[in-house]
Amino acid sequence: MISQRLFFFIISGMSVLLILAALALQYLENIAPCPMCILQRFAFIAIGIITFIAGIHNPSKGGKFYYYMITISCCLAGGGVSIRHLYLENNPPELFDCGADLGYLLEAFPLTKIFPMIFRGTGDCSEVPWTFMGMSLAAWALAWFIIFTVSIIVFGFLKHLRSEKTI
Repeated sequence: MISQRLFFFIISGMSVLLILAALALQYLENIAPCPMCILQRFAFIAIGIITFIAGIHNPSKGGKFYYYMITISCCLAGGGVSIRHLYLENNPPELFDCGADLGYLLEAFPLTKIFPMIFRGTGDCSEVPWTFMGMSLAAWALAWFIIFTVSIIVFGFLKHLRSEKTI
């Protein structure tokens, strides 16, 4: 059985690998990310940073619970964006608008106006530029958010509960 510390580092490492894969597709295959793809990347980066800090910190049982909850919250947020992205891929908007990139939106509009614009979706977000094993990037992102969430629940919480019963 692996230690909790190693578990945190594995999740962090997987997040780094997923971001590197996304960057490879962006720069080697010239697949520009849409605003929703960027939000999903932010979720993976947050998961990677949180679990890396947790691995270095190696908290006690109570502290691990908070790291798990923060990580699961990031997974749920990223998964929600992925679900909306998959919806747009399967039900593209009637009017295709390339839309502005996320950098421009952040400079030109307040945060309260940016999120509705992103989640409204654009023609850019409804495109499926790349698939692997029949799944789009948004589907793969959702799969990894689910894998992370389930592994934290199974390994983290259940192991924590098991260790409390044996004491």
